[in-house]
Amino acid sequence: MSPLHLRSRRPQRALGFTLVELVMVLLIIGVLAVFALPRLLDTTMWRLTAYGNELQAQMQAMHRLALLQRRPVVATINTTGVRFAYVSGGSLLTLDCPATVTPCISEAGPRTVTFNSLSSGRAVTSSGAALPVTVASGSHSTRYQVETETGLFRRLP
Repeated sequence: MSPLHLRSRRPQRALGFTLVELVMVLLIIGVLAVFALPRLLDTTMWRLTAYGNELQAQMQAMHRLALLQRRPVVATINTTGVRFAYVSGGSLLTLDCPATVTPCISEAGPRTVTFNSLSSGRAVTSSGAALPVTVASGSHSTRYQVETETGLFRRLP
């Protein structure tokens, strides 16, 4: 080939993205993931499910504690959470609703469950019957029930 022929050829441009462009795109995607995505996704359902699971675990733990220590434990349920304490005095635990979902318990008014009532091993509810507890907000709700006599706290289908 002659040198004249080489000069008339245009150098080919490399195709693709530069490293700077790729880093900028990843940076923008990262910022959107951190700030915008949580606002777009509704995390209420997840928070309520976690709260319901924690409530169930704590109710069972307090029931066991009352039986093991042979001391009555009362659970006071209201719309903003549940408070556990010994009947004779002394607070044990407060399980508040998630900060973004208050109130999270549907039933109105304070209601109580006394585990190991009168050191008999029985659970007594303020209504005298099985006590419903509905963890709900918006369209999401999960129903639980405290069984009288046994104190079993279970999720309803």
